[in-house]
Amino acid sequence: MNTPISRELIDKTIEEFGIKDFSKATIREVKAIAALAEQKSGVEFIKMEMGVPGLPPSKVGVDAQISALSKGIARLYPDINGIAELKQEAARFVKMFIDTDVSPESCVPVTGSMQGTFASFLTASQCVEGKDTILFIDPGFPVQKMQIEVMGAKYKTFDVYSYRGNRLKGKLEEFLKGGDIAAIVYSNPNNPSWVCLKDEELQIIGELANTYDVIVFEDLAYFAMDFRKDLSVPGKAPFQPSVSKYTENCAMLISGSKAFSYAGERIGVVCMTDKLYHRQYSGLTKRYGGGTFGTVFVHRVLYALSSGTSHSAQYALAAMLKAANDGKYNFLNEVKVYGERARKLKEIFLKHGFHIVYDMDMDTKVADGFYFTIGYKSMTSGELIKELMYYGVSAISLSTTGSNQEGLRACTSFIEDHQYEELDKRLAIFEENNK
Repeated sequence: MNTPISRELIDKTIEEFGIKDFSKATIREVKAIAALAEQKSGVEFIKMEMGVPGLPPSKVGVDAQISALSKGIARLYPDINGIAELKQEAARFVKMFIDTDVSPESCVPVTGSMQGTFASFLTASQCVEGKDTILFIDPGFPVQKMQIEVMGAKYKTFDVYSYRGNRLKGKLEEFLKGGDIAAIVYSNPNNPSWVCLKDEELQIIGELANTYDVIVFEDLAYFAMDFRKDLSVPGKAPFQPSVSKYTENCAMLISGSKAFSYAGERIGVVCMTDKLYHRQYSGLTKRYGGGTFGTVFVHRVLYALSSGTSHSAQYALAAMLKAANDGKYNFLNEVKVYGERARKLKEIFLKHGFHIVYDMDMDTKVADGFYFTIGYKSMTSGELIKELMYYGVSAISLSTTGSNQEGLRACTSFIEDHQYEELDKRLAIFEENNK
């Protein structure tokens, strides 16, 4: 069977990595195998496995960071609470683009949302004795579960695919009635499926968080990147949907990586409700002798993890948020290209017999964005991920994201203009070989 890259080469490369079940290969493993196979074969890979921004960073941020560095800011440790400018603009940003009120005190800079979730999970799992489990509304970012494993906490998970709308309530209560759930986490828009939880679903989550007294961590790494509606005008509806409309037991994690293309500087902000920031928990008092969720998060957990967040990067994010808040910088205009890429890529995959796995947001089609999901006939995730490698196409298996569906997650960030035609040619061969 003729393929763009020999099956023997791919099989041998996978074997060299010692991976027995390729459906369980991590993002980094898939990336490394694709790079090595590309080097050995001389065939360019169409790489869709890594969720890394591929756009130039925001000039607003770069200029502000350079200015801060030129003034000698690198000589000073940053305040562990965060610089005043960033805290103020983060609170404004939440008001302008989510329409939720939080105080600057409750907005805490972190070394990327990855550190934000780690610190959030760790703090939440210590709040109440017996509540030591994080509940994932999956599919989700695989590394967050690795974080739970690293810290020695516990997690539970379910695939939201079959529990949209009102069905979400009963499923969540199955877990919450056990009394061991400390917090719920999800991304919105979702990595990897790009589904977007609707207000009625966020209301369900918020009301159950109140009833069962659990914290909700809302991962907004792809902030406002539901391109089906314009969420870019500060202070005007529509706003980024958020559970903060329905509960004060929550924190919103806002990342500089995707919406602002500032991934390399590892900068983000955790915006807690004031109620959560100032709330005292028996578990935290017993462990630390006092403190609130917010002060333990900052002065215990973050201090132990990194002693603060990059000083100059805080100035960069503060400038980007201020420009967005003032209406001088439409950050979404710069990232809409991801949606256009997804539209083109989906058309090619669908043309050659593939289907979109997570295709609907209840009664509407899922948005085109940073990620999308593909399946092919009755192929399992493991079969499809390996088969596409023979055609120089790399993605990750949905099984690694907590999904129960068969298929792959594809990312649009590294796609080049010349690759659409090449993908079309390769998938035509794929279709012919897999009738």
